[in-house]
Amino acid sequence: MSLLLVITLQHYLVVAAALFCAGLIAVLSRRNAVAILIGIELMLNAANVNLVAFDHYNRLPGAINGQIFALFVLAIAAAEAAVALALILNVFDSRDRIDVDQIDTLKG
Repeated sequence: MSLLLVITLQHYLVVAAALFCAGLIAVLSRRNAVAILIGIELMLNAANVNLVAFDHYNRLPGAINGQIFALFVLAIAAAEAAVALALILNVFDSRDRIDVDQIDTLKG
């Protein structure tokens, strides 16, 4: 007996919801700035999964709107990661820790 698994839009939405929840838990429960940044990246990737899945299942002839939006989200995420890591390294250089609860100002 052959078991045929058909992947539908709901499967993608469940995976994206799980990714988003994992990212949200990481953002809310961590004190380390790098772990918070990783959580934000997980949430952005969940949005990308949704964009590409909706584009795949609701495709108009010749339209690639969801994939274009996903590329924009990836570009914004890369810029956000670069700026955030620069800030984190600057704070670590001046305070020798990156605990976000202890950082209340960027003055040295």
